[in-house]
Amino acid sequence: MSDNDNVITVTGEWRKPPINVDIDNRPFYDGLKAHKLLLWHCNQCGAWYWPKSYCQNHENEPFAANMEWTEASGKGKVFAFNRHHWAFHPGFKDDVPYVYALIELDEGPLISTTLVGETPDDVHDIGQEVEIVYEDHPDQGFTLPRFRMTGN
Repeated sequence: MSDNDNVITVTGEWRKPPINVDIDNRPFYDGLKAHKLLLWHCNQCGAWYWPKSYCQNHENEPFAANMEWTEASGKGKVFAFNRHHWAFHPGFKDDVPYVYALIELDEGPLISTTLVGETPDDVHDIGQEVEIVYEDHPDQGFTLPRFRMTGN
């Protein structure tokens, strides 16, 4: 897949709830701007996390020294989903109908997102394979992770 195949650029005013970027998740959002999906990774045992946390498999080094932000594959499968035919917030009224999903990344963590490039009826089963699409919002200075079906 070329870089242009997995990037959507959206211009204009952001009317949805604000994105919550803080000191703990800033590297995640910085990675998205660079079109990289970064997850919190344990260098000691290889476990992956989102959101950022201490490794649950063993004692951790002080200040999470055994953990780091590491690029993930951006691939996964639908873990759960719901179809929205009604906008529960005015900022989503132009998006309906849409599918909101929990994606189980190949590395293990779950991430919530909306699916793009599909109609709600195209998403019909748990376990359908997906890949990341980066939704750039240059006017606001952030990028969001979206996912689309891979056809497998």
